[in-house]
Amino acid sequence: MYIKQILISGFRNFKNAIIPFHEGVNVIIGHNNTGKSNLLRALAIVLGQIDARKLNVSDLFYETDESVLKKQSPRIKIEITLGIKENEATNKSEMAVFFECFTDLNLLNEAVLRYEFKLSPEQEEQNYINDVSKATSHKEIWNIIERDYIRFYKAIRSGGAKEQSEVKVSDVLDKIDLQFLDAIRDVSRELYAGYNPLLKTVLNYFIDYQFNVGDNNDKVNELRNTFSKTSKDLIENLKARLEDGKNLFLKYAIDAGATFNGAKPDFDGELTENDMFAALRMIIKHDNGVEIPATYNGLGYNNLIYMSLLIAKMQSDSSHAYMRNSAKVMSFLAIDECEAHLHPAMQYKFLKFLKENHANGQVNQIFITTHSPQLVSAVNIDDLICVTSTKLGEVNVGYPRTIYNTNNKADFDSKQYVTRFLDATRADMFFAKKLIFVEGLAEQLLIPVFAKYLNIDLTDKHVLVVNMGGTYYHHFLKMFDTLKPFTINKKIACLIDIDPCKKEKGSNSKFKACYPYEVNLNNSSTSSSTEFEFTHHGDYELICYEKHHNIRYFRQDKKYGKTLEYEIMRENPNCKLLITESLSNSNLLSKMIVEDDWRNIISLLDNKKGREFEIIKSAIQASDWSDQEKRAALIASVYLKSLENSKGNIALELSVALMANLEKPNGDRVIFHVPKYIEEALNWLKE
Repeated sequence: MYIKQILISGFRNFKNAIIPFHEGVNVIIGHNNTGKSNLLRALAIVLGQIDARKLNVSDLFYETDESVLKKQSPRIKIEITLGIKENEATNKSEMAVFFECFTDLNLLNEAVLRYEFKLSPEQEEQNYINDVSKATSHKEIWNIIERDYIRFYKAIRSGGAKEQSEVKVSDVLDKIDLQFLDAIRDVSRELYAGYNPLLKTVLNYFIDYQFNVGDNNDKVNELRNTFSKTSKDLIENLKARLEDGKNLFLKYAIDAGATFNGAKPDFDGELTENDMFAALRMIIKHDNGVEIPATYNGLGYNNLIYMSLLIAKMQSDSSHAYMRNSAKVMSFLAIDECEAHLHPAMQYKFLKFLKENHANGQVNQIFITTHSPQLVSAVNIDDLICVTSTKLGEVNVGYPRTIYNTNNKADFDSKQYVTRFLDATRADMFFAKKLIFVEGLAEQLLIPVFAKYLNIDLTDKHVLVVNMGGTYYHHFLKMFDTLKPFTINKKIACLIDIDPCKKEKGSNSKFKACYPYEVNLNNSSTSSSTEFEFTHHGDYELICYEKHHNIRYFRQDKKYGKTLEYEIMRENPNCKLLITESLSNSNLLSKMIVEDDWRNIISLLDNKKGREFEIIKSAIQASDWSDQEKRAALIASVYLKSLENSKGNIALELSVALMANLEKPNGDRVIFHVPKYIEEALNWLKE
């Protein structure tokens, strides 16, 4: 069996949520304060790992609606549903444990465990309603709860189809092993120190392992007796060495009155293997022969050792030969921020370790939360559960495994694409609140700078610019389309170049890129009699997402636009900041931006050879644009031509120049206009 889903109501940041899980490893991701840790704590509360009696008023969901608070006292309800795995054979021990918790005794395919934290007895509920009826604010009601009623809250457990407390839930929990590791953990203390350290517990199981798992008690007893006889000589030797001094030592106890009816203290003892484990210390042996105590390790290394020992303990606790009737029948592992103190390579290795332990049956199901894009990029997207929260109490859960219908070829192809290209950089998208999808490196470098010119700090707003390396947005957008169930609720602005293209009418040739002033150019005004048909990128996407709740496309103006770089210069045709070192025509452009008449600018191109410059000149002259529009288009066209093979370097140079300009006093700054379509996108994200 496995945990099929959890229902959380009224617990911390969860007002009401139902979260399905899947078999195997569940990787829970999302930005901060979405409830990932609280989700694991809710599991731990139901399964008895966290003392449910110690909850307090801060564990209740902070309701601010006075009418809701006056109608009923706040309460917590957490319910987990356990289901039968697909193609799983009936497990008699599990069936016996969960029999009273099954929701349908005829089917025996789902069991429910329930935890509630609420006012008890019922009379206190009526007293509460009376006391808060005249309250004038939610703060006043919460003060009443904390002052007068939280002490009457009781933890109630039940199971099965109905909320029946007579079900012996404690007996069920005794058979379930949940190991829960909080994000802040002192593993060194748990490993090596204390009265009952984890290392000692695990060694108890693994000593005489070959006989323990074989249930060969006779052989185990024989080995224990042998050890006892051997250790007896040590005890006698120790007692003899103490003989002379003990009389003086014990005299203090006798003088203090520690004798009664002829009894007096003395020493005796027996050594068992368990006693000797305390004398063992774990060391780390290096290839060069150096040995150091494990307590000297870094936090990450000790975390790995600790978690590996936990799984070893789970193995021992589930062994019927070792634990007999006290053996656990199900085991779950929950780790909050499993990447803590681990560098990426160790994160990958640890993830592989967890998967292997699930595959070989050591653990029934694993739940981990993470903020590591490296881990997310390494797991199967079917394992991901993405938690988002747009406001307190509203928790949205997305499941890539259910979004892509692999029976549909388009979805299958999209899933394959996402799986292939979800690297650590793109995996960051799951942790940001809002996203900007861009085509390339230039946009990725420049948009954060453009945002600063608009007094928008993308870092403060938790906005991430994601470089898609092309216009392959649709593969990823399927995960975020909130019009469909179980998608991830994030606001996404998609920036694309309009890239006008043309081809001869009626021909089978492909569309080729052209300049915006060539589009719908009156053929009679040119020397060519050839007619063309034109197209733009993004026409379908703009219409499709025009009124979408959380996804929107933005591109340059349909009449004047072409690409990002073209648009930057077209809207800033006098800006000397754009003339950077790597531009191939920097001298020419420096002359162009100070020239007001487009005809004089064209004359500057007379010495520039090449078919593209001829197209630029002839098409500009043939267009019906205004003089100012022609001037801006000419400069933008030459600027775009000057970027060939150096887009990345020039974008970096431009970002540095723009930031340096922004850091100057207002009066000393060169005027720079952010392209309008980018300004629109950033303002939409702000809403």
